[in-house]
Amino acid sequence: MGIVAGSMFSDFKNDINTLNLPLQDHDILNEKFLLEQDPQKKLEIYYTPFDYINERAKVVIVGITPGLHQMKKAYTTVLEYKDCGLGDEEILHQVKMKASFEGTMRKNLVAMLDELGLADHLGIPTTLELFSSASHLVYNTSLLPYAVFYDHKNFNGSRPNIMKTELLWKYVLTFFVNDIKRLRNPLIIPLGVNISKVLTFLADQQLIQNEYIVNGFPHPSGGNGHRHRQFRENKQAMKRQVDDFFSKSL
Repeated sequence: MGIVAGSMFSDFKNDINTLNLPLQDHDILNEKFLLEQDPQKKLEIYYTPFDYINERAKVVIVGITPGLHQMKKAYTTVLEYKDCGLGDEEILHQVKMKASFEGTMRKNLVAMLDELGLADHLGIPTTLELFSSASHLVYNTSLLPYAVFYDHKNFNGSRPNIMKTELLWKYVLTFFVNDIKRLRNPLIIPLGVNISKVLTFLADQQLIQNEYIVNGFPHPSGGNGHRHRQFRENKQAMKRQVDDFFSKSL
């Protein structure tokens, strides 16, 4: 457990702590927290304090990028703990637990993970505990660790193509790839087809080394109206992959 190698939290912590709750969108979507932008591609990337890494995780859940809701929850969590005397690592740990996939997305994610039997394999009542008392078992992350917006809306991973967009691909290689190499061959669950394609490419190029990538898991966003059908069609194959991982890791 620790802080990612490329963490920028120390650079932004003081600025975050000057903000007041409740946060408004303009409090965090401004030049102060803007990391990079590509006007031609209509892309903007804003710092988000998701700099905690769990190197001992058995399971890695990979999203596309934090959305505005998760970004705001992450900043809010930092502010809630600013006077508690906690070190940066523990503050960032709290951010990961409280903000990762927070909202309807988390509810949908937990329901599908439980149906695959992941909680049973991990020895917990429900995978909801991965966001609280069982957080030591999981590493929640994203291909793009900081909040990415396309045309001022949450980036959904399809347009522009991550692998063909220099700005986005740089973040995948600089942050995601370097961080995932610190883990010991965990079970990786990519949320959605766009993430699966990127992870398959990274594995084929030997940029990441992991044979346990669960393919077929739908993105749990409430906006993904096809998720129930996708999950139903791929459930048995995904369950076999999960079962196989834990049978070999005992």
